[in-house]
Amino acid sequence: MPVDLDELLERVHDEQSFIVFIEALGTDFASERVLTTSSSPCGAGTYGWENATIDSFLEAASVWGTASKRCSPSSLVGSNTWQRCAAILLAGKFYE
Repeated sequence: MPVDLDELLERVHDEQSFIVFIEALGTDFASERVLTTSSSPCGAGTYGWENATIDSFLEAASVWGTASKRCSPSSLVGSNTWQRCAAILLAGKFYE
């Protein structure tokens, strides 16, 4: 059973909770690779991963980070920089 990454994201508040989040994100990705048997490059995998390579993941995270800051600065995490960083990484999972 996968960890609810959105719920875990809400608990990020410092370096240690950020590291816990990164570990869970990595576990989620590893589980995705085991469960997803499709070789199709299109569409999300079993756990919702749209970006299956490190370069596509990092590019999506970067683009989402820039777009979300530009489009809705009032809804950003504010002073919780750790949570903002975790949110950017989580976006790398699903943002295209």
